[in-house]
Amino acid sequence: MKKKHVIPVAVLSSALFMGTVSPAQTLAVSPNANTEVVQKKVHSEGKGKPFFIKEMQSEKQKSADGKAAKEFLNKNKAKFNMDKPEESLKSSKVTKDELGMTHVKLQQKKNNIPVEGHEVTVHYSSDNRVQSVSGQFNEAIEKEGLPSKASLSASESIKLAKKAVEAPDQLVESPDSGLVYYSFQGENHLAYKVNVNFLGDNPGNWSVYVDANSGEVIDQYNKIMHAQDYKASKGSGIGVLGDHRKLHITHKNDKSVQPGTNFYLFDNSHEDLEGIYTYDMKNQWGDSDVQFPGVLFSSPNASFKDSYDSPAVEAHYNSEQVYEYFLEEHDRNSIDGEGMAIKSSVHFGQDYNNAFWNGEQMTYGDGDGEFFVPLSAGLDVAAHEMAHGVTTYSAGLKYRFQSGALNEAFSDIFGALVDEEDWEIGEDIMAEDARESGRTSLRSLSNPSKYSVGEKYTSYGDGNGKYPSHMDEYYDLPLDFIMAVFILTLPSSTMQPI
Repeated sequence: MKKKHVIPVAVLSSALFMGTVSPAQTLAVSPNANTEVVQKKVHSEGKGKPFFIKEMQSEKQKSADGKAAKEFLNKNKAKFNMDKPEESLKSSKVTKDELGMTHVKLQQKKNNIPVEGHEVTVHYSSDNRVQSVSGQFNEAIEKEGLPSKASLSASESIKLAKKAVEAPDQLVESPDSGLVYYSFQGENHLAYKVNVNFLGDNPGNWSVYVDANSGEVIDQYNKIMHAQDYKASKGSGIGVLGDHRKLHITHKNDKSVQPGTNFYLFDNSHEDLEGIYTYDMKNQWGDSDVQFPGVLFSSPNASFKDSYDSPAVEAHYNSEQVYEYFLEEHDRNSIDGEGMAIKSSVHFGQDYNNAFWNGEQMTYGDGDGEFFVPLSAGLDVAAHEMAHGVTTYSAGLKYRFQSGALNEAFSDIFGALVDEEDWEIGEDIMAEDARESGRTSLRSLSNPSKYSVGEKYTSYGDGNGKYPSHMDEYYDLPLDFIMAVFILTLPSSTMQPI
């Protein structure tokens, strides 16, 4: 697969919509003067900002692990503005990259409870010298007398969280709830962090923070950013736009479905990959007879050529293309880097003009046939959604404000890199009415101002109402502004944004 080698200047065209980071009592590390430590100017000075400290002359250490990292921080705690790092930081993960560098991630804790969103990473060279320290550390929480016990139970917090996000009775998985210290709008709370994941007409994968004593919902945000019996086979199919696709599939003798051999859109041909699965939601929302992710897409023969098959053919084919891109270009084995299964569901809902990553897999609507054809037709759309997963398992960028903007930007960038034909996003999923109206793609990375963002966004920008080309044109959205997964504004007010 031939790849682009140039990143366009306007890579943030889809991303500068998330506004500014809300103030919090989080202090950046401020190195003392006249030391060998310098701060890289990657942000404005002030509270609530991440830090990056580069070590210019670090002595070699015996090891590169959690114990050594905390000893280093404790020895230099005045430089890093940390009182007792050996007590407040707990080792959570140690990784080694292909350059031989070791990265020790330390989770800030108080009373053995995690401080949400606050981690410090110590980066070592191959010879165990500290090269840099990055992350966030909440000094205010260290000094504040916060409660360590909850009067609210975890089950009560789940009920409150489900009510806050109007979750249906049927959920993708049972909600989980755990205690954290959470900083929000200048106040620190002992809170339950509750994850609520559901489908339906308005799917959500919510993180909800519930005060562990008052029961108040402090904050919430939606992260929907969207077998040994099986024998390997090769098949083919016709895509949404009429392209002939060669497919890796499987077959088995399944009398419960249809007598004889049946063929499935399940690819088990890749070493160290759990598989590529494509499911059929049968135009249901996941809250009735067909439960999410649907049934494994199947056919009585190895040729998937019916019109109903075409969205599944595209999803299956494109998933493999994106998988191979990350493996070949970045040596990354699947979304989590460790070979996790790649799953897609097609025929989600009725006339659903959207596609999303729900924290676990991709899901595609069929479009309404006027503005969108089935959204799985877009290779860049598949790459965009899978890149949300990569971000989830790597940078972990929270889906709001500027971190959410970067989350979207990275997805668009990878979408354009995987789909090497042009720098447009979503050009293959636009239906006839959209094209006739001048909307030939979702966004343009080479010409960001090609499309308007829509009236509900305009007042938060510089007034030109166009997608931004530069950081000084970003849209400063308020805290309660609900963002969609794929950020799209079309001329029709009835369109659901992607």
